[in-house]
Amino acid sequence: MNSIITVGVDADDTLWHSESLFRLTHKRFVDLLAEHGDEERINAQLAATEKRNLRLYGYGAKGFTLSMIETAMELTDGEVSTRVIREILAAGREMLTEPVEPLPGVEHALAELSKRYRLILITKGDLLHQEQKLAASGLGDLFAAVEIVSEKDADTYRRTFARHGTGAEQAVMAGNSMRSDILPALAAGSWSALIPYPLVWAHEAAEAPVDHPRYAELASISELPAWVDRIATG
Repeated sequence: MNSIITVGVDADDTLWHSESLFRLTHKRFVDLLAEHGDEERINAQLAATEKRNLRLYGYGAKGFTLSMIETAMELTDGEVSTRVIREILAAGREMLTEPVEPLPGVEHALAELSKRYRLILITKGDLLHQEQKLAASGLGDLFAAVEIVSEKDADTYRRTFARHGTGAEQAVMAGNSMRSDILPALAAGSWSALIPYPLVWAHEAAEAPVDHPRYAELASISELPAWVDRIATG
């Protein structure tokens, strides 16, 4: 009997670039506010604002844009210029309209997985923006289902793998985030594969469960089909 039925895959920084765009926009924001504080102060204020707003705005470019505007108001004691606000809004729009191109090896790996398993996209963030990115990527037809969630925790994975398969025990989750893709999926009972990305948002960082029997770190997504196959037939 095949021991793997469902394979879940993350989107941002697993299938296409995302964090690099946030970093560029972040640098642009720091430059805009340079006369109101040094880089360390601006970074700390923005990080605190983002963390505070996650429960209200969720993840994604829109929430990040609102947090930049709020941070600019705080750093200028409410005296931020309309020019700066316009620049922040322009940067946010650029993030929402940035072209989407799959990372190397993604299309082939997903095509292979979709032949043998129920392939599910499991991502968090703004619903409309994530739908737009998936459509622009040209990868949508490879997925049996798409789940865009507000948070990735163990319960999310239990529900998702039960809805689209036979439960977490016969499922794999793959992605670049230790905090969102790996640890909660393992806690739900599934297998998990880390697909490293060079840049990691501090909020997504966590210690790797190196001794966990259902965890592996792969060199790239190109290794994912063979790894899943070994589990499925083992």
